[in-house]
Amino acid sequence: MRLAFMGTPDFAVPTLDALIGAGHEVVACYSQPPRPAGRGNGLRPSPVHQRGEEAGIEVRTPLTLRDKNEQQAFAELGIDAAVVAAYGLILPMPILEAPRYGCLNVHGSILPRWRGAAPVQRAILAGDEATGVTIMAMERGLDTGPMLVSRETAVDRKTAGELTDELSRIGAALMVEVLKRLSDVEAVAQPEDGVTYASKIEKHEARLDFTQAAQQVERQVRAFNPAPGAYFEYGGERIKLLAAELGDGSGEPGMVLDRGLAIACGTGAIVPALVQRAGRGVMTPSELLRGFSIPAGTRLA
Repeated sequence: MRLAFMGTPDFAVPTLDALIGAGHEVVACYSQPPRPAGRGNGLRPSPVHQRGEEAGIEVRTPLTLRDKNEQQAFAELGIDAAVVAAYGLILPMPILEAPRYGCLNVHGSILPRWRGAAPVQRAILAGDEATGVTIMAMERGLDTGPMLVSRETAVDRKTAGELTDELSRIGAALMVEVLKRLSDVEAVAQPEDGVTYASKIEKHEARLDFTQAAQQVERQVRAFNPAPGAYFEYGGERIKLLAAELGDGSGEPGMVLDRGLAIACGTGAIVPALVQRAGRGVMTPSELLRGFSIPAGTRLA
């Protein structure tokens, strides 16, 4: 099929690779414009931008698709379908209606649960036992379009990074499957019951709240790994907590309970497994405490 691909982060790259591997003609990649990054604050192209160029595909990075010239340029591609995966820009109706089969989206949840920007993190924070991927036909609403196929996977104790990687692979395979039978695949309207919204993660949410139950604190740790990184503050320094186990013990919320850095929560405790100081590498709590004392009885915030 003659396709355009629209995506930005690492999550989208396996789908682009799968389309190329399946022999589809990807005539253009759309991605968000390069952003400042790194110590020099230089402009860095997105993962999809980089992969598109490596594959010899024309890459387009408009600031908006509401511009009529951009819409005309998109229509002139003469594509059968646009495949969308975490693109990050709103697609207006002229874009949605231009391809023969419309725009097909790889969404990281089992719709209608967790429509929106951060379905993986919200599923972990909510303690969902399962999540998955839905391939949907896009329409004007936010992730409201009819579903073409979906596949579940267990959340278990995966981090957001691990779960995102898994869902990206599932989504890539599902999209190739859908395109093979696109002319006769059945589109099913999303049920009205069970709708939830996965709002964008705000930076303040990553600060650990030790007044919560240990199970919820541990979910915070997994939901914000690798980014933005759950953290607590001590001695005027922000320390990220990248992995933790549930532990025994009790005390005032935020109290360090022992030399292993077990921390009391509203109920129960967590035991850090991986931590990171600002500007340092990831380390174990024992490595951290060799040169950075956090005595038992300390209250963390």
